[in-house]
Amino acid sequence: MEHRGPVWTHRERFDPHPASASLARSFVADRLLQHELPHLIDPVRLVTSELATNAIVHARTSFTVTLERVEDVLVLTVIDDSPEAPVRRATAVTESTGRGLEIVASTSRDWGVDADRRSPKAVWASFAVDEHASP
Repeated sequence: MEHRGPVWTHRERFDPHPASASLARSFVADRLLQHELPHLIDPVRLVTSELATNAIVHARTSFTVTLERVEDVLVLTVIDDSPEAPVRRATAVTESTGRGLEIVASTSRDWGVDADRRSPKAVWASFAVDEHASP
């Protein structure tokens, strides 16, 4: 089968400021409404929030959010200027932080990190476009 490029792509850059997480959530929600995918708003906003917050808090750099549809898959990617890959860790019930990547893993269909010490890292998560598909 022939590989096809994205059906559509949207990209926006954000400053490393706490308000940027909210702006990134609005960006993805607006794009999903534009493409008539309202059933994906809640899970994609949640994952966007976690990945944007990681970029703001840990990378402390500007970050780019890309949302693209490739066939029947929606891919959210957050790229920041830090080469440090995020670390998924087990957290105690009493800890108030550290659950971000667990949330990403449980909310998305699949996720991963493209990291190379010589370039910025990209953390991505995918979602089934079909609203009846399970994560």
